[in-house]
Amino acid sequence: MHPELIEIPFVHLTVKSYGLMMVIGFLAAVTVIRRLSRSFTPDPQYITNAALYSLIAGVVGARLFFVIHYWDQFRDSLLDVFAIWRGGLELLGGVLLAIAVILFYIWYHKLPMRHYLDVLAIGLLLALAFGRIGCFLNGCCYGKPADLPWAVRFPYRSFAYESQVRADLERDRTEPHLHLPDSFFGYLNQENEYVDDLKPKSYLTPQQQEQVTEGPYRCLPVHPTQLYSSVSAALLCLLLYGFWRRARSVERAGVYPFLTKPGSIFSLMFIVYGVMRFLMELLRDDNPYEIDHLTISQLLGIALVVLGTALLAFFTLARPEKLPALTSASKPAKSPR
Repeated sequence: MHPELIEIPFVHLTVKSYGLMMVIGFLAAVTVIRRLSRSFTPDPQYITNAALYSLIAGVVGARLFFVIHYWDQFRDSLLDVFAIWRGGLELLGGVLLAIAVILFYIWYHKLPMRHYLDVLAIGLLLALAFGRIGCFLNGCCYGKPADLPWAVRFPYRSFAYESQVRADLERDRTEPHLHLPDSFFGYLNQENEYVDDLKPKSYLTPQQQEQVTEGPYRCLPVHPTQLYSSVSAALLCLLLYGFWRRARSVERAGVYPFLTKPGSIFSLMFIVYGVMRFLMELLRDDNPYEIDHLTISQLLGIALVVLGTALLAFFTLARPEKLPALTSASKPAKSPR
């Protein structure tokens, strides 16, 4: 777990691992989208502009989704809503708002929307694969305790540890996973104010520090759900790319078997990601239950499957989207042999 990778000298600003992986994922997605859309992009600058707008929308959406989800933390201090540097982003909210902004951008510039959406789906899952690695380094989106060879232990006072030493009524857990003695709670901070919370590690005695790192009170091993999600997103990205290659080949022949019409790949992304996210929530231990022991992410996963199915039916029945003829100046140049 490395939430902060490096600290910039003199200004004392740190580079957050989560943010860095989001940026890497964003750049990887833009590169893939630009490459796959060369055959129908009148100007590559459209991709760059849409990507920049979607990046801003992604940050806003991720923060907004987190604030709505954990509104009780911001109710008494609304200015904290803007304190993004303290952490608090939810990837799903960022993806949804970014997609909405891209849809508006494509519609506004009268671009071949369904073709763009298909390559966008591939890029989004690639970005997600990198983003979930950032979640792992940050320690968020943690899984349930597990007795498996590949289960991981997070450090003292990590998100997973904080969850394990407390009951969680929002997840119908009346007892903590890890029963920690009362002596580990409550301390005086630097302002000499009493804080009724888990003690910082520096406040523990040497014996207590050993107990939470190597002894009976260390974090229980948990499912590395962040890495599960990263690998799943990468595999789904490859799956969609395979379908996209097939769709492009049959489009040139003028025939459209199932899952080959423009827009089908985008629709399929909602379905496969919705199913994956619903199942992943069964292994996670962070999100509270909302309705019938379903988390908000599971409810959104169900909605995404329904939406993807509806879009797939619509695009399957709709007439194929015709690509505009590119001028010689706008056609991508062939690479020299």
